[in-house]
Amino acid sequence: MPGNVMIRYSEAFKLQVVRELEAGRFKSPWEASRTYGVNGATTLANWVRRYGKNHLLGKVVWVMKADEQTEVKTLRQRVRELERSLANAHIDLALESAYVELACKAAGIKDVTDFKKKHVGER
Repeated sequence: MPGNVMIRYSEAFKLQVVRELEAGRFKSPWEASRTYGVNGATTLANWVRRYGKNHLLGKVVWVMKADEQTEVKTLRQRVRELERSLANAHIDLALESAYVELACKAAGIKDVTDFKKKHVGER
């Protein structure tokens, strides 16, 4: 089978490539794979996961104190509450606009926009 050649890499070779990746010699695993002729999009990522000292290559890591973590959790909850409130406000506005249009139609007012401009703030 000339088209399906399987290449096996030694543990020493894998460790060397992972050490060089972790040391910052390459900008990305893909650069290392091109340099060493390693095929497969995930091969080097698997090596890093298996042999690397820091399995964080290509990941974003947040380091924060306990109080910062609590604050982030509180802020995320607040964002969800505000998003719910905004959605409710949009629904209320849509209902109010539909009601004004129906009321104007029932009252025989043809230009709803003009009616709104004349009566803004009146009760």
